[in-house]
Amino acid sequence: MWYHKPVINEELLQSLPNLKIVASSGVGIDHLDLNLLSRYGVKVSNTPFIVSTDTADLGMALMLASSRRLVEGYQMAVSPDTEYFPANWLGAEVSGATLGIIGMGTIGYKVAERAKAFEMKILYHNRKQRNKEEENAVGAIYCKKIDDLLQQSDFVMLAVNLTPQTHKLIGKRELQLMKPTATLINISRGLVVDQDDLVEALQNKVIKAAALDVTYPEPLPRDHPLLKMENVLITPHIGSATKKTRLVMMENMTESIQAALTNRPIPYEVLL
Repeated sequence: MWYHKPVINEELLQSLPNLKIVASSGVGIDHLDLNLLSRYGVKVSNTPFIVSTDTADLGMALMLASSRRLVEGYQMAVSPDTEYFPANWLGAEVSGATLGIIGMGTIGYKVAERAKAFEMKILYHNRKQRNKEEENAVGAIYCKKIDDLLQQSDFVMLAVNLTPQTHKLIGKRELQLMKPTATLINISRGLVVDQDDLVEALQNKVIKAAALDVTYPEPLPRDHPLLKMENVLITPHIGSATKKTRLVMMENMTESIQAALTNRPIPYEVLL
């Protein structure tokens, strides 16, 4: 499976009685009904580890591009109407700012490693607290309550899996807790954020900006308000989109498929 296609539903499974495995690219498996697949005796695999580095890099890129208004700056620099560069055209500092990471798994931790190099204060919220050694290595402070992180952060980065618990995790209440100068960055799944509430928050300056690698749907309808906002930066779900990573993802999927077909342990199996 690539980009969640084909859709794996009961009709398809009934038409494929000899199906042994569904190998899905990427980390997220929110598009798959694991219980349904299990009832048909079908195994599932993904590519959970290789995407982490590139996705963390993109998270930092979105934060830097949004804070320093790179897209707006580029448009100004190349516009045929530009006669001078205004002295009061300013961005926001990243170095020394507070980054709140929601979801401190492999990707979130790699983001923290990169943010440390920018001398950022790092807060994080996670289902489980990391051990002290891991926290100290990146200088991260655990927030048991998500509200504490939201209230203190200059940048809030979402790096969680999409589950029933994280579906629309960030909505009107959470956005209102954020600083009016804060930026929301989403490198997880579009449905982790209530998009209608985000549009309203951006229009009413409840928060300053958003940088999104994921939306729902993807791509957004061409008349969607997020596409018309100068304080919104959107990329086309390219967290893992580098040549090396995509090659290794395919190799991982192939390994899992070969293992399933020869009744060997599946190296990247997703278990219920």
